[in-house]
Amino acid sequence: MAKRDLYEILGLAKNASKDEIRKAYRKMAMKYHPDRNPDSKEAEEKFKEAKEAYEILHDEQKRQAYDQYGHAGVDPNAGMGGMGGGFGGGGFGDLGDIFGEIFGGAGRRGGGGPQVYRGSDLKYSLDISLEQAAKGFDTEIRVPSWENCEVCDGSGAKPGTQPTTCSTCHGAGAVRMQQGFFSVQQTCPTCHGTGKEIKEPCTSCHGVGRKRVDKTLQVKIPAGIDDGMRIRLSGNGEPGVNGGPAGDLYVEIHLKQHGIFEREGDDLHCSLTIPFTTAALGGEIEVPTLTGRGEISIPEGTQAGKTFRLRGKGIRGVRSSYPGDLYCHIQVETPVRLSDDQKKILRQFEEALKSGGDKHSPKSESWTDKVKNFFS
Repeated sequence: MAKRDLYEILGLAKNASKDEIRKAYRKMAMKYHPDRNPDSKEAEEKFKEAKEAYEILHDEQKRQAYDQYGHAGVDPNAGMGGMGGGFGGGGFGDLGDIFGEIFGGAGRRGGGGPQVYRGSDLKYSLDISLEQAAKGFDTEIRVPSWENCEVCDGSGAKPGTQPTTCSTCHGAGAVRMQQGFFSVQQTCPTCHGTGKEIKEPCTSCHGVGRKRVDKTLQVKIPAGIDDGMRIRLSGNGEPGVNGGPAGDLYVEIHLKQHGIFEREGDDLHCSLTIPFTTAALGGEIEVPTLTGRGEISIPEGTQAGKTFRLRGKGIRGVRSSYPGDLYCHIQVETPVRLSDDQKKILRQFEEALKSGGDKHSPKSESWTDKVKNFFS
């Protein structure tokens, strides 16, 4: 059976970079690795195919030979000076790194020493008011952190004793497991990547070498910040392992529900309830804004659902040059608990409207016509 094109196997163009080749192989290795598909012969074959393609295309000399002669250029049995390939041979250093990324791979190794891990990122949820989001402010938050144990000075070992080199990984922090035709590097199960064993743990920190404490951090909330946005405090996440860098702390903003306004981007919306007399006769209505009092003119004959815009009375977002607008949505209030005299006056008013024809109630008359047409 003819072999498939190596670039086609990895889904790459002929001019793909080494980084693109590595990423494509890593993606396929994660998908078709036998450990993830234990009962699938098809996945095993695809994994072998991808591995062979990667071993050849990631090596400059092998790739050059393949580009020039095809599969014959990398087949040692083809008699064309092939560069070697298949599943024997060397290539496992780089492949081991990729497997490490897939199956244990948060850390890195250097100089044969224990694996170094970056600390995990942390999230802190901060509830703020709409007014605080609009103006911005400085605040303090208390978050859990770690500091070296003062009893063992961070070694994790009982005072008077010292950690010893791990007997399983011999200080490397990782062990290599042979599984069939490939090898996988895993974090050492004995020392958990530290490269050290503690025979007599510190009684204060129980061998961890650190203690959890609370620390206070200053946080600057910028004006215009919106719900769901995050502020990063670099290096304030969990500490790294074996000298690795600390993670980051992300302060996630949540806006409290406001009694009047709803925010939509840089704009604000509010419902404005007015008496039906004001809707009919018009008038000036005072409205609240985040910066003080405002006023809108209600024209005569305003209908429910009408929206008025106050320019520049919204919020200026963190990435905006100008503030948004305030939209006031009109709701007309129907009077309740009327006295007999008030009901009498309204009925007289209703009769007066009817005598004027449809000019006083154009929407009602239009609706009546639509209903008649529907049933006819």
